[in-house]
Amino acid sequence: MAAHAEYKAPGGKLVVVDVEIRGDTIERVELSGDFFLEPPEALDDIVAALAGQSIDSDVAELSELIHERLGDGVEFIGFSPEAVAIAVSRALEADTPRERL
Repeated sequence: MAAHAEYKAPGGKLVVVDVEIRGDTIERVELSGDFFLEPPEALDDIVAALAGQSIDSDVAELSELIHERLGDGVEFIGFSPEAVAIAVSRALEADTPRERL
């Protein structure tokens, strides 16, 4: 099953996620939006951190996973790990998932 969600933090950029769910696990995440990330390759680390996580993970847990995976030296411009976690959480809670992935 696939789900889609978006989140725009006040004063921030848009974060868009498409989440592939298998059973009770996040199988795959596609992350996009009008934000910037330095280095850009850190985007791969964000989606890798989310893959394999439980669909019962809350925003704080998902945000912490992203922080741990990236460590220092990554600059989020117009968004944050929390914004990604909120978008993923919204996708997981969506009542009407869309088959997109």
